[in-house]
Amino acid sequence: MNESSRPPSIFRLIVTGGGTGGHTYPALTAVRALQARLAADGRALDVLWIGTPDGLEARVAPAEGIAFTTVVTGKIRRSANPLKMISPANVRDMARVPLGVAQARKIVRDFRPDVVLATGGYVAVPAGLAARMCKRPLVLHEQTVRLGLANRKLAGAAARIAVSSESTLPLLAEAVRPAAVVTGNPVRPEILAGHAEKAIAALGLAGFDRRLPTLYVTGGAQGAQQINNVIRDALPWLVERANVVHQCGPANVEDLRASASALPPSLAGRYYLTGFVGPELPDVLALADVVVSRSGAGTLAELTALGKPAVFVPLASSAGNEQAHNAQHLEDAGAAIALTGEVTADRLQNALEPLLTDPARRKGMAEAARAHGRPDAADRLVDVLLSAASGG
Repeated sequence: MNESSRPPSIFRLIVTGGGTGGHTYPALTAVRALQARLAADGRALDVLWIGTPDGLEARVAPAEGIAFTTVVTGKIRRSANPLKMISPANVRDMARVPLGVAQARKIVRDFRPDVVLATGGYVAVPAGLAARMCKRPLVLHEQTVRLGLANRKLAGAAARIAVSSESTLPLLAEAVRPAAVVTGNPVRPEILAGHAEKAIAALGLAGFDRRLPTLYVTGGAQGAQQINNVIRDALPWLVERANVVHQCGPANVEDLRASASALPPSLAGRYYLTGFVGPELPDVLALADVVVSRSGAGTLAELTALGKPAVFVPLASSAGNEQAHNAQHLEDAGAAIALTGEVTADRLQNALEPLLTDPARRKGMAEAARAHGRPDAADRLVDVLLSAASGG
């Protein structure tokens, strides 16, 4: 079927990006939102995801019924020392990129997408370059305050650069600023629909004192040893002032449970320890008055959309130190507290004390966080995709 005979009721989208949830879930949320928008107009979405075979997207896309394919690509291993960038592994991987571009070019040419959406990760580079070669509109989406490496490489080829924050705009090269639009970072709609009472019932939190605020602590799916250690050390202090839901990672439950066994029986019921929070996450977030977590882009998008006061402990090894930039950006706006460098129980307690003991302080930070939230980010990104596809 040639392009002119394609039914106008079918919109074709190529999505590329992944490796981590930070690149994968915004793309998936945008696909769902685009599908809903088209369906409301009596149209269908035909979508193909170009990813890596071992990235999160390789599991997520097929599970969502999205066609999935891979291309050869190379990962740049970064170093503060430029000479270390010229490593055998980097040289070998960079030599693979031209083959990946050739593969992606054939995929784009055969699929004939109306638009290509790239959300970052090294797999986005060959597909993004192929979009330019095939003269297909390319929309980049950046989740963090600063453009990631893949999006920096592709910015000059993009019809639109959708960014998550106004703070990103002055950081862009002048040549690409006209293509930039602030959409926010898409948040899964189910995250915004939680109910606190469901969390109480689902987790069996009968020992919680509902007159006290509830603190939710999370280090991501695997947990974070740094966060777990300071929570362990601060736990007696914490449960005197708050109820605590602590998502610690499956491998860390036994050690933390042993530490918690020393709590006074009258306070032990205020501490709920779990390795992983699954479908009940929206309800746990609805219950939480304050959150302690890493400061990845997805977490920031969710917490600001919900208006949750947060104390962030950035992952020091995040690419380009992006988590520290994310956390500092919100701290500067009075929307969070950023704990960088060495984080001790004392530092955590000093950060949490006013939030746990002063409802007015909590409310002020919640309002500042909400002001930075964009719960409609997925719809904004869909607007950008449709506009780019129509040449607007």
